[in-house]
Amino acid sequence: MRTGAEIDATALVDRFTLKAIVESCLLLEEGVASMKDIDLGVLAAAGLVPPPFARADQVGLDEVLAKLERASDEWGGGFEPPMILRRLVAQGRLGVKSGQGFFPYPRPDAGWEDAPVKLESRPPFAIVWLDRPPANSISPAVVAALRKLWDAVTAEPRIRALIFASAIPTLFCAGADIRAFTEMDAAAGTALVEGMHGLLLEMERSRIVTIAAVNALAFGGGCELAMGCDLRIAADSATFGQPEINLGIIPGFGGTQRLPRLVGESAALEMTLTGDPIDSARAFELGLVTRVVPDHELHDAALLWARKLSAQAPLAIEQIKRVSKAGDLETGLEAERQGFAKVFASADAREGSSAFLQKRPPRFEGQ
Repeated sequence: MRTGAEIDATALVDRFTLKAIVESCLLLEEGVASMKDIDLGVLAAAGLVPPPFARADQVGLDEVLAKLERASDEWGGGFEPPMILRRLVAQGRLGVKSGQGFFPYPRPDAGWEDAPVKLESRPPFAIVWLDRPPANSISPAVVAALRKLWDAVTAEPRIRALIFASAIPTLFCAGADIRAFTEMDAAAGTALVEGMHGLLLEMERSRIVTIAAVNALAFGGGCELAMGCDLRIAADSATFGQPEINLGIIPGFGGTQRLPRLVGESAALEMTLTGDPIDSARAFELGLVTRVVPDHELHDAALLWARKLSAQAPLAIEQIKRVSKAGDLETGLEAERQGFAKVFASADAREGSSAFLQKRPPRFEGQ
């Protein structure tokens, strides 16, 4: 049996966590910060684990709503359920148990539960969940998993559109697995590049429409994966970058070719030569992304696009994509493959990877 002090302590914690959810929702409604920033801020400042939005998703938004309604009657208007919470519950977005609350959650097909990329089929579209914590980094195993998934999707005639999303709320994909790079020779690096090139070229020529739902950071290979999709929808807090120059290498998954085609040569050179990231507003201005939406609306926006495009004529989609991509892309990708192999085998590349892993500034010698 719990003591009175234990009961009081439990009530105090419940009251604190409910108030944290209310205030977090109000900050989100007022546009003060994104969901991710609010959760991270509360986690860092108050030590609330899990933080408000993630906690609400785990409990169930319908249950949180009911608790707040009771709290409002008992403790006053400061616990009045926020409008965004009521709206999400009305939409059936109840959290982890429904697959979507404040954040989306994977509900993978049988056999894909433990894969680093998970397939969730919702004919006439499907979702590819990048799920390799902590950074969704792209390794040879991830490229192999992407290939397996793509082959499965293309073998299913009911699938007309494919969404690439992240199961990690704080990032989309941080790029290639640098630790894996240090264990690869030039031949292995070239094979990795060729595997990703082949996959993205097939995606661009397919009758399946591909949509990247970029929820947060998309650097290096993550940005290149997004550029290999037909459409890119970005959350407000998303950022994009090609920081390979800081490792003494060049983009290897098509970034040297697709980026200038999307944003122009000047902006592309600025991004690839400095390695500096850009935010979602700048990405939209340059043409890197198709739409920018509030963080909590990203998944719904991607689903809406997938449903709409799934109803279009598959043969026409395929030809539109093939004709639009006609040109010297393959020639450019071959030049990228050769350039990547040359710098990947250099002493500077080894120094860049070592410095990154050791968390120190690199010392490049031009060798």
